[in-house]
Amino acid sequence: MKIYTRTGDAGETGLFGGGRVGKDDLRVEAYGEVDELNAAVGFARATDPMPRIDEVLVAVQRDLFSLGALLATPKREKMQEHLAKARIDAGRIAQLEHAIDAGESELPPLTAFILPGGTPKSAALHVARTVCRRAERRVVQLSRTVELPPLVSIYLNRLSDLLFVLARVASHRVGAGEVTW
Repeated sequence: MKIYTRTGDAGETGLFGGGRVGKDDLRVEAYGEVDELNAAVGFARATDPMPRIDEVLVAVQRDLFSLGALLATPKREKMQEHLAKARIDAGRIAQLEHAIDAGESELPPLTAFILPGGTPKSAALHVARTVCRRAERRVVQLSRTVELPPLVSIYLNRLSDLLFVLARVASHRVGAGEVTW
């Protein structure tokens, strides 16, 4: 099978479960942002490997792949199947919160805004965090016109918090200080 199909040459793309929409359709924007987020998380994972952080990031990448599939699926019942298969539920949100709490327990209290940076790993995680916020904005925008499971927005909101904490942890573990604003 060839990687190119030529079916998108006219500016349209196919959705899971059938149907075609413009490549600038809000649904395509939303799952495209989640795809970019997945790549940014992968880049952060590949930068200065840190086993415990990277284990969390691999699980996140799997979640994001599933969320992208869900967003690319216009049929509600299929969306629910993707969500169930991905095991993204209240328990998964609780796991993200637990990872945030565990990371914060390693850190000194945050007393000021910090500038993104620190180490290459930390900087990559900050980039992933900002891409996550953009993906969240697109998903919220899409949810105004299409019924989406609320867990999608909740997951992305919690993930951006997790990425922020992991960026701080990555710097802290190697003794790099934080530059405040």
